[in-house]
Amino acid sequence: MAAARRGKAGDPRAGFRRDAGEPGSAVPQGLIRAARKNGQLNLAGRDLSEVPANVWRINLDIPEEAHQNLSFGAADRWWEQTDLTKLILASNKLQCLSEDVRLLPALTVLDVHDNQLTSIPSAIGFLENLQKLSVSHNKLKNIPEELTQLKHLKSLLLQHNELSHLPDGFGQLISLEELDLSNNQLATIPSSFASLTSLVQLNLAHNQLKNLPAEISAMKSLKQLDCTKNQLETIPSELASMASLEQLYLRKNKLQYLPEFPSCKLLKELHVGENQIEVLSAEHLKHLNSLCVLELRDNKLKSLPDEITLLQGLERLDLTNNDISSLPCALGNLPQLKLLALEGNPLRTIRRDMLQKGTQELLKYLRSKIQDDIASPNEGSPVTAMTLPSESRINIHAITALKVLEYSEKRAAVIPDEIFNAVGSNSVTTVNFSKNQLNEIPKRYSYFLVDVIPHPNNSFLSLSLSNVLKLNAAFLCLQFRNNFLTSLPEEMEALIRLQIINLCFNRFKIFPNVLYRIPTLETILLSNNQVGSIDPLQIRKIDKLGTLDLQNNDLLQVPPELGNCVNLRTLLLEGNPFRTPRAAILAKGTAAVLEYLRSRIPT
Repeated sequence: MAAARRGKAGDPRAGFRRDAGEPGSAVPQGLIRAARKNGQLNLAGRDLSEVPANVWRINLDIPEEAHQNLSFGAADRWWEQTDLTKLILASNKLQCLSEDVRLLPALTVLDVHDNQLTSIPSAIGFLENLQKLSVSHNKLKNIPEELTQLKHLKSLLLQHNELSHLPDGFGQLISLEELDLSNNQLATIPSSFASLTSLVQLNLAHNQLKNLPAEISAMKSLKQLDCTKNQLETIPSELASMASLEQLYLRKNKLQYLPEFPSCKLLKELHVGENQIEVLSAEHLKHLNSLCVLELRDNKLKSLPDEITLLQGLERLDLTNNDISSLPCALGNLPQLKLLALEGNPLRTIRRDMLQKGTQELLKYLRSKIQDDIASPNEGSPVTAMTLPSESRINIHAITALKVLEYSEKRAAVIPDEIFNAVGSNSVTTVNFSKNQLNEIPKRYSYFLVDVIPHPNNSFLSLSLSNVLKLNAAFLCLQFRNNFLTSLPEEMEALIRLQIINLCFNRFKIFPNVLYRIPTLETILLSNNQVGSIDPLQIRKIDKLGTLDLQNNDLLQVPPELGNCVNLRTLLLEGNPFRTPRAAILAKGTAAVLEYLRSRIPT
């Protein structure tokens, strides 16, 4: 008997285990005693249907052992107990929480996830020190207004509930850094979210949102925004001003086009798969210098813009299940690309066995085709009697909804009048007549307010003054890729808003002087020409220039003064005959190249 008693007394788990005869709501006294010492109580996974009263009163009631012992060791001084700061009640069978939760004002962490709660007690507002509240995987239908009084709350996890609305005062949670509202039934978001300026992560996935409030752009600290699987048809343009955004998830919505992202220079991941996007333009890509992941699977894209090659840090490009029939060969020059997913596209220019060889072999193949692209700039499918009506007619939906006038890959010498007539009174911002056989800019261009004019793969021999005067001064982007241009007219300096010009695969032997006089230029693409020199002092005057592509030209030297163009974020010089900088320097990226060039400036 004595030995048995000694064995029980020596069991280190004694007092922490629930005896077989104890009711399900009982809490082992050993846990209570330990909680008084360290301020933490973990009651997860104990089949509790209610929280015992002694848990709420743990810092108020005198312990039972105090009435039994007349002398106390250092470890038994119950009057020196620590206030409870962490209470974990996860994975039980709780259907409600008592208003007695107010008796634990020192709590910093309250975890009641994975229960059967239908409400949160209004007394939650008394937990003024609370920093983390996890109520996910319950059956909550609403949130008490008192919760918005928790000024120190940093993490609020409410995913997998039945919430259909949120309190208007939600913006009072000014310290909130993490908010998860995914897998609920929310149809709207309070405009007071604008006050959540400390928020870093916001998860709104799997709800019923049809739009996002423009005020969301006021979240100046937000790095991750997840709006996967909602009913979004548009994205507020204000979203593009969120300079801190690093990850944006817009998958499984009803988006027909993307917004532009002029301020999202830190954006690393953009997920927009399973939407209805038909067009990806240069305007969508030109500011995304930090992008590593671009996921566009299961959309309706028909082509990729050449400016995809501006994404020099891109590591993953997912284009699965679109309507893409050809790829720009320059895609092979993306230095960091590790995954290129193309399954489910009607690609006609790449054999299936090549697609099955993997990303690196495919990129190598595309690079090998660049010279062929120079030699045969006018490839495309002629219009024949067998051409499908959907391939020959103008896309009215693209005109009305996307403001895009599309008539590409027709090998047409002129654009039919009915194509222009289809525009009617609609406002067009993008015109795509690429891969035709045009010898001049169509006269009826001047009838539209056009921002982007793609003209790659046409047969331009020169740009005459009369043609340039047809160009609207409001144009933002000009594309003359794959032509026979050798010069640009000086009158082009009248394009006072021009930001992007694409002159790749032409016949330029000198850098067009008129470009030096267009200070609004942000991107100059001159790869695969015969340019022999550049003027670094003139380049520096284009103070907004962020991207300069001079790959595969005839540069015999790179002037050291080019290193003073500190605004350049992307400088591409590979494929030229100069000896310095060496390839090892070029491989380190633009910052390293500019630093090297500055070190070579004579003093």
